Amino acid sequence: MNSSIVWKIKPFARLSTEELYQILKIRQEVFIVEQTCYYLDADGYDQQAVHIWAESAGEILAYSRVFEPGIKYAEASIGRVLTNPKYRKNNLGKILIRFSIDTIEARFRTRSIRISAQDYLLSFYSEFGFEDTGKKYLEDDIPHTEMVRVI
Repeated sequence: MNSSIVWKIKPFARLSTEELYQILKIRQEVFIVEQTCYYLDADGYDQQAVHIWAESAGEILAYSRVFEPGIKYAEASIGRVLTNPKYRKNNLGKILIRFSIDTIEARFRTRSIRISAQDYLLSFYSEFGFEDTGKKYLEDDIPHTEMVRVI
């Protein structure tokens, strides 16, 4: 990466058309093309989310969306977590999760967070205090586990 990384945190209403396009593009690249999951990514929740991402030279490097309690779960939640395939191994995922947790705590005044984690990432999320709830399921043929963080 030759350019500096800029982190952005915006509710849906403040996203520019270009930002929204780039967000949807990287989500499709990772979740639909790379993971071969055929589902409607534009799920009607983006408008209620706070979007968090890292960008450099107009390209999204990492992304997540967060929700206040009562939208996806009784607790606040983090979803659509991704790192651009070209920028993996740069610890952006860890920075992204930290920003996501900090955003929830600052904006929604809660530390209770529930996520739906792909099983291969359980140990990654446990580093941030998330615990396996025992609720396991297939989502788009990928094993997932519901995890909760209550501190």
